[in-house]
Amino acid sequence: MDLLEYQGKEVFKRFGIPVSPGGVARTVEDVLEQAERAGYPVVVKAQVPVGGRGKAGGVKLASDPAEARSHAEAILGMDIKGHTVRTVWVEHASDIAQEYYASFTLDRAAKLHLAMVSSRGGVDIEQVADEEPEAIARAHVNPVDGFALDRAREVVDAAGLEEQARAQAAELLVKLYRCFVESDADLVEINPLILTTDGRVHALDAKVSLDDNASYRHPEWENLAPDPADIDPRERLAKEKHLNYIGLDGTVGIIANGAGLAMSTLDVVNQAGGSAANFLDIGGGANADVMASALEVINSDDRVRAILVNIFGGITRCDEVAKGIVEALSRVELRSPIVLRLDGTNAAEGRAILAPHISERLQAEPTMLAAARRAVEMAGAGSTGTVGSAAPATGAGAGSGRSGS
Repeated sequence: MDLLEYQGKEVFKRFGIPVSPGGVARTVEDVLEQAERAGYPVVVKAQVPVGGRGKAGGVKLASDPAEARSHAEAILGMDIKGHTVRTVWVEHASDIAQEYYASFTLDRAAKLHLAMVSSRGGVDIEQVADEEPEAIARAHVNPVDGFALDRAREVVDAAGLEEQARAQAAELLVKLYRCFVESDADLVEINPLILTTDGRVHALDAKVSLDDNASYRHPEWENLAPDPADIDPRERLAKEKHLNYIGLDGTVGIIANGAGLAMSTLDVVNQAGGSAANFLDIGGGANADVMASALEVINSDDRVRAILVNIFGGITRCDEVAKGIVEALSRVELRSPIVLRLDGTNAAEGRAILAPHISERLQAEPTMLAAARRAVEMAGAGSTGTVGSAAPATGAGAGSGRSGS
């Protein structure tokens, strides 16, 4: 669960991390009221679950009520990358001497927590990593050992922060680690972490992503749920159908059984020269209901031009998966062609079940790479129409019937 900036700052405050005084507003009059409380000059900041707010005109400085009203009228209702601004955060403007970056996340490859601190704040950390990787101080943290002040000082020193900021930054970093662990977060990020002209270090922004799997430990999260209107409609539909789905920006829809296989499928599609439209893991329950739900979610994405279904049968038998796919194709009318790859337990039986339904619009390939290449080729061709098994099972029937993605 990705929090909005103001929600992230509320989480930060629980752990003693200093943030600018401010308040939430949803109307122009609310903005003026919050601006008076925070004290001019103020910054009016759009609250949407995407980056690039400033470049889109969603972050504005106001030195008086007239400017605050003008900015509020312009920002509220603004569209930023497909998200309508319904909420703004109004905070007292800070006099900035230096901007830094600080975060904690999980390094899955190392199976350790990862601290990152840089003296290059205020820009995308990915840009810094590409252009000047040595400007980012990194430190792995064993959760058993924790993150003490002496370790924080080492990281801050390695990042090359100004001497005036180091002691405060180290103390803040310890609090940020505690926030990361005790909040069951996947990411806590401050960009920028600032040093003010009067020598104070505090968080000017807040990016917090919470692990949904830990929600049973955090009843307070109920109040942090995002506005349904701000959720990607594909992800909202997937959540309703209890599917593990993440929307992306490509043209090849992905269905796989198992998170690792789904990630590998995304990589192979990229290797084949295409781009994935999503991550979708159906787990071990690839029956007709699950497949129909998965195909319906992918079919809701009008950018999808081809669908790659990549199944490796382990405990789940491929013949049962094939039956589920055939039945699901009769339930969901698709705009895009499908490429299937079945391997593992009872794969031959599964392919035999699918054979009568194979056509130009419903293809089968023996390997993941071949399937990815075929799906990318189909996506590039921009095929249109519907796919399905409602037509006669004579080989050509699937090309003119219905199918699901």
